[in-house]
Amino acid sequence: GPLEKEVSSLRPEGGLRVAHVPVVPHDAVRDHLRAMDLLALPSLDTPRWREQFGHVLIEAMACGVPVVGSSAGAIPEVIGEAGMLFPQGSEEELARCLATLVGSPAERARLGRLGRERALAGYTHEQVARQTLEFWRSL
Repeated sequence: GPLEKEVSSLRPEGGLRVAHVPVVPHDAVRDHLRAMDLLALPSLDTPRWREQFGHVLIEAMACGVPVVGSSAGAIPEVIGEAGMLFPQGSEEELARCLATLVGSPAERARLGRLGRERALAGYTHEQVARQTLEFWRSL
């Protein structure tokens, strides 16, 4: 988007790396996710839009990548206790979450494991189909 040059020129401190990756073919998404140390989804609600699910969170969690998400939309429900949450719009809290994970390989590993367990327990095709069938049977 309009911030591409600005974001591409960032040289973060503290060991962070920023990479601009153009559109990724579907069959390469897993490899790109697995190359990440963490994934952040700092969505903001607007008067006309809310993050409905944040599918990228489940994809990252399934790959064992620790996730950080804002309190927008369904993000807290998706992440649960398997990642870090911060109040949407709070740059300070987002920075705190990122600093915590950048500074703690053990915490990244712990949240990566929890995220993978959560993704496999509730978000595989089989689990979603089972939950949908249970819902319809309950009616």
